[in-house]
Amino acid sequence: MHIIIAPNAFKHSLSAFAVADAIKGGFEKSGLPATYAVYPIADGGEGITDILVRHLKGQFRATTVQDALGRNIKSYFGLINNKKTAVIELANASGSRWLQPNEFNPELASTYGTGQLILNALNLGIRDFIIGLGNSATVDGGTGLLQALGIKFFDDRNQPLALGAKALGKLATIDVSGLDPRLSECTITVACDVENVLLGATGAARVFGPQKGANAAMVDDLERYLTNLNEVVKKYLGKDMAFLKYGGAAGGTATALATFLEAKLVSGIHYLSDLTHFSAALPSADLLVTAEGGLDNQTLAGKGPYGIAQLAQKHNVPVIVLAGQIPDNLDLSKFTCFDAVFPIGTGPVSLAQALAYTTENLNRTAWQIGNLLKLGLTAK
Repeated sequence: MHIIIAPNAFKHSLSAFAVADAIKGGFEKSGLPATYAVYPIADGGEGITDILVRHLKGQFRATTVQDALGRNIKSYFGLINNKKTAVIELANASGSRWLQPNEFNPELASTYGTGQLILNALNLGIRDFIIGLGNSATVDGGTGLLQALGIKFFDDRNQPLALGAKALGKLATIDVSGLDPRLSECTITVACDVENVLLGATGAARVFGPQKGANAAMVDDLERYLTNLNEVVKKYLGKDMAFLKYGGAAGGTATALATFLEAKLVSGIHYLSDLTHFSAALPSADLLVTAEGGLDNQTLAGKGPYGIAQLAQKHNVPVIVLAGQIPDNLDLSKFTCFDAVFPIGTGPVSLAQALAYTTENLNRTAWQIGNLLKLGLTAK
């Protein structure tokens, strides 16, 4: 039996590489007669830089940028393709992992630091970019990133807007004349972790705002801010950003990159599967094992495990999913690409306890799945 292990990172707990190691160790403990290939995955969110640099033998470049609340942090980006392509990960600058739980505020959080990462790469002469979106703390429609790159936003008194989504409620005019001219020479591919659009019931504010600290009233405000941004963009650029596929990724950052920088938006998991040669390896597998920290309805909107399960289905490769958390009311019948789903938890515990024991829980669950598969091979 040949098993491919291809998990996502577990947010606030383990990298995709660490998750894969824990799962592989559990299977090996079972004594299942099998060979293993490990392909940690990312759907555009946390981990895309590490995965591409390690798979494609690139290098990391350290730098200092602002986090979502404007504080200086030590960050990095990746260089691949003989240092000709930069891998920029929004989560490494504007991600939620830099904030304490009581600091989450999507009205004030900004993507400015992600723009700074892009500037750092431009200064190295890079003109080819892969930008991974996901795990953001922001719902600013990517305007902070654009401000870092030279675009100016003004209110009706011609005063520059502050950073963050709340300021967009006062947006009246846009000046793109200061956009860094080097960007006109660039090719930008944006790996998105979801297919959601910018506005409406499936948009950036209503679906993802609550995850980033927004209550019901703030969600309505965020929707209003993004709607105003879209109206002003239509007026000055003649482009409607409201329902662009993938446009809601990272609080609307995807739609900003597509609209202002002519970036190409793609499914992060499918794009990375090709770059890391996972797609080519899949047909030889007898089983695919994937994993993610939380399995829920958003998984179906383009998250990594669902994306690679769709690929596996095309090759008739069965798929097992390990999940850190599954909501009580989740309808698993909708997850037709998954042949079996296993929660890894041991009982009612706090989130802090669950995060602390993720490695052990993954290892134990994989061990028992291996035992079950071994039993199936030997049963008469």
